[in-house]
Amino acid sequence: MRVIDSMGVQVGIRPTLEALKMAQDQGMDLVEIAGQANPPVCKIIEFDKFKYEQIRKWKETHRKQKSGGLKEVRFRPSVHTHDLDTKLKRIEEFLSEKDKVRITVFFRGREIVHKENGDRLIKIIKERLNDKAKVDKEPLLEGKRLIMVLSPK
Repeated sequence: MRVIDSMGVQVGIRPTLEALKMAQDQGMDLVEIAGQANPPVCKIIEFDKFKYEQIRKWKETHRKQKSGGLKEVRFRPSVHTHDLDTKLKRIEEFLSEKDKVRITVFFRGREIVHKENGDRLIKIIKERLNDKAKVDKEPLLEGKRLIMVLSPK
């Protein structure tokens, strides 16, 4: 295996037992860095420090990633105009941040009998957001929920 010492200097290709002995003499661990290489690459370092640095790198790369990308806004079929305006402003904010928005109209109890109220609400939302969003998933009734997905234009 190819051995690299704690200072990052390449020692050369050594047998496994000799590399382990070198690591023990320095009071450190022998860690395999690239197992797929031919010959495998190992480094003489403190394993705890190595593990800590790996976790830190992983957290740093994942901190920059955007989460989700799908926001949900829920409505009832009997929503009042002021509540509708407030929720539409919130949807516009999500769309301006380049997030997709799932609009859910959920029916309780016997409200499902009047599905046309939910369809009317979905139609109003489509008309109001026509210039800012496009429909990714047409309205679909799943159980007692009417779901539509919008994405920014």
